[in-house]
Amino acid sequence: MIKKQITIKKKILFEGIGLHTGLPVKMTIVPAEINMGICFVRTDLKNSPFIKASWDNVIPANLCTKISNQKGVEINTIEHLMFSFYSLGITNAVIEINGPEVPIMDGSAKIFIDKMLETGITVQDQILKNISIHKSFKVTDGKKFIEYQPTNKKYLEINYTLNYQDQLIKKQKFNFQDAQNNFLDIYHCRTFCHQEDLEKIFAMGLAKGGSLDNAIVISGSKILNQEGLRCEKEFVKHKILDCIGDLYLSGFFIHGKISCSQGGHELTCKLLNLIFSSNQNYSVDNLNKLSNSKINSNLIFKSRIQAVV
Repeated sequence: MIKKQITIKKKILFEGIGLHTGLPVKMTIVPAEINMGICFVRTDLKNSPFIKASWDNVIPANLCTKISNQKGVEINTIEHLMFSFYSLGITNAVIEINGPEVPIMDGSAKIFIDKMLETGITVQDQILKNISIHKSFKVTDGKKFIEYQPTNKKYLEINYTLNYQDQLIKKQKFNFQDAQNNFLDIYHCRTFCHQEDLEKIFAMGLAKGGSLDNAIVISGSKILNQEGLRCEKEFVKHKILDCIGDLYLSGFFIHGKISCSQGGHELTCKLLNLIFSSNQNYSVDNLNKLSNSKINSNLIFKSRIQAVV
């Protein structure tokens, strides 16, 4: 069954604070035309050009994913929002934002996804492109690594391992099957940090908007957040959320298996750069052969709404 491109039905407004800038943010997601992709525009800058959410627009950043266009206009901390678009199959959207950073909301993707589900989608009259990656790829950084392997399964599987030398997380693993259809298992999982690392993070000029309202803070063997954890293995599940958001910068719903240990935004971006370094590494379906195929996007979206309700 072949899917079509999808956008949202109407504008959605989000207001919050930037995790790293500490600045108040207004962000509006606007329906977009077919083949537009996911694009940001800075409304606080005069005549700001679009910034395409794409792997080749990623620039170096600490503790987040940052993109920039050729004019040097930047948007930070896009990973949770990109996970939201991925999860709901949204391929076309324009994000109007009055600052350099996506609002952190509650530190997860839950608020973004809940509002998008409430608003609904529009299935567009254009077949969705599918990518086939022909071989395995691996990126390493010391003991850290991320690896892609093609499989016969028509979905994304992520096997992720965290290995902290601390009193709480220690070693935590999670295997996440069929990521796009099971996103509700992880979409509420929040970003986190260790209290002893905060001084270093603040010295880097980051986390100015961080609080117990938008991040889990670990102190020794304790969670400082009064509500505690939202689910078992929330730490590693959030890392998977981040990874999927970054993978969607490929512009495709990638199928196959990702194995990752101690990874992060930089390693995932390097993996995408490696995959797309040669057009011999992948192929995209011939859309002309798919024009008469059955479309099931609406049914998938309805099932996701029912799962939330």
